[in-house]
Amino acid sequence: MFVLTIDQIDSRHHDDRVASAVHEVETGFSRWLVGAPERTAGDEFQVATRRGGVALDIALHFARTEEWSIGLGIGDVTLPLADSVRAMTGSAFVNAREAVTAAKKRPTRFALVADPGAVTAQSLDPLIRLLITLRDRRTPEGWELFDLVEGARGGSLPLTLTAAAEQLGITVQAASQRALTAGLRLDREARDSLGSMLDTEGERIGE
Repeated sequence: MFVLTIDQIDSRHHDDRVASAVHEVETGFSRWLVGAPERTAGDEFQVATRRGGVALDIALHFARTEEWSIGLGIGDVTLPLADSVRAMTGSAFVNAREAVTAAKKRPTRFALVADPGAVTAQSLDPLIRLLITLRDRRTPEGWELFDLVEGARGGSLPLTLTAAAEQLGITVQAASQRALTAGLRLDREARDSLGSMLDTEGERIGE
């Protein structure tokens, strides 16, 4: 199981964003979740899924805003599953708690903790943090193009680079250069590879 514990940064000085964040997860990822995401404390919530790629996408979604500390725990869960995420137990939940504590001390605001025997999963932590670091350097214009070609705007369909350029009112050549500068192709390849490795490791742990 993959469990995310996501904690709002500096919640004392900002409005409570947990309810809207839970709604975002429910809207975009509900079909892949184990139970509904739930608030587990005043300024944090938890998400559980059996799919590593989904856990990664959720982590990257919230890392982009720079408003959350994100802990990804990988491990076992106690069966039978409880009716709610808050009531579930197992090493995946313990690892997620340890991970979010570590994430609060990192510039990338992310940490991954897996069961002791999951050496491959642990090795993915610095690679995911590297991807987040690269994304943190992306310009607003790069994110604007990313949202169009990835279909990240309110569940809209992905656009081709040509269609995205037309919508932005720029040439295809300019859009291509913007995509290169923003590392959009590398971003997609990295996410696909990391998601696949997480899924493979999750299957191995669950054997």
